[in-house]
Amino acid sequence: MPDRDFLSWPFLEPRHREWAEEVEAWAAAHAARLSEGDTDAAVRALTRAMGDAGLLRVAVPRDGRLDVRSLCIARDTLARHSGLADFAFAMAGLGTGSVTLFGDNALKDQFLPAARAGAALAAFALSEPEAGSDVAALSTSARRDGNAHWRIDGSKTWISNGGIAGTYVVFARTGEAPGAKGLTAFLVPAETPGLTIAERIEVSAPHPLATLRFDGLRIPDTHRLGKPGDGFKVAMATLDVFRSTVGAAALGFARHALDLTVARASNRHLFGGPLFNQQMTQAAIAESAVDVETSALLVYRAAWLKDSGAPRVSREASMAKLHATEAAQRVADRCVQIHGGHGVVRDHPAEKLYREVRALRVYEGASEVQRIIIARAEQARAEGAA
Repeated sequence: MPDRDFLSWPFLEPRHREWAEEVEAWAAAHAARLSEGDTDAAVRALTRAMGDAGLLRVAVPRDGRLDVRSLCIARDTLARHSGLADFAFAMAGLGTGSVTLFGDNALKDQFLPAARAGAALAAFALSEPEAGSDVAALSTSARRDGNAHWRIDGSKTWISNGGIAGTYVVFARTGEAPGAKGLTAFLVPAETPGLTIAERIEVSAPHPLATLRFDGLRIPDTHRLGKPGDGFKVAMATLDVFRSTVGAAALGFARHALDLTVARASNRHLFGGPLFNQQMTQAAIAESAVDVETSALLVYRAAWLKDSGAPRVSREASMAKLHATEAAQRVADRCVQIHGGHGVVRDHPAEKLYREVRALRVYEGASEVQRIIIARAEQARAEGAA
């Protein structure tokens, strides 16, 4: 029985409780079934089914307002049922988030309805072979090509939905200033000449990932998101919304792992009684329960702050992502340990959770980067109070 107590917390409103029930009902009926088989086909099927059910209205809102608490509830719920369902929902939001926040009305009208309906997949192309967490080091370039176009050259890697997305939000160096101040964001349709899929990347928990190459790609200026030189602002504003939701996905995985742990400990007999009777087992379960609850508090606090109008929640979102992803790894590890040999059999639920959780500590800012963000925020707070 999934934990629903958090829905009564003051961070959430009645509409969030209704949304949680809607997502839970859909996930229980469809998420696991649609996640089976070929990964690309499963992501397409999940995205389409969520679009048909109206769930993507939260990830790709008509009014342009991204409600972070609703996004977190969806990822918390979907990850508990299926990692691939969570991935499909998350990419519908992250892949279009920059357009929702910074696109003009013409661009929104042209591309967002299909994404909202689940008919088109989207991607967020920021990372490069030599520039992942260090956005200021991006080398993909965009140069003016006449008065109304740009030419993009370079490559991106570790791009989720790479190879199957219909659109890519691409960040490139346009040179208005050194470092992070000289970047610009563009919306690039997948069929644009000059864009090729250089490599599909296989990872431990299957997701569509690819390396993209741009060779003289020509894109109209009308596809620019924000002003020239605003690319870092676009990227950070988008991640400010979605970073907390990574913590929510980790929370959903951790909830599932805790449920599996309790069930295994209750049903497995050892030394004449249930495994649960062993004090070390009880300690492991207690530690996992605390990890889950503290993650939930940090995730929904960060989401509430953003929805309440805080201009930046980088510190709080980083705390939520850091703690929730690291905690989920601990909970998943305890789950594997309690399951013994079964826990390391490929595709056993405990083993699969362990693999799915691991990537969350890396993408959208590795744990080490989150620690830097938090530490710098604390330094700034101390200097401001001095």
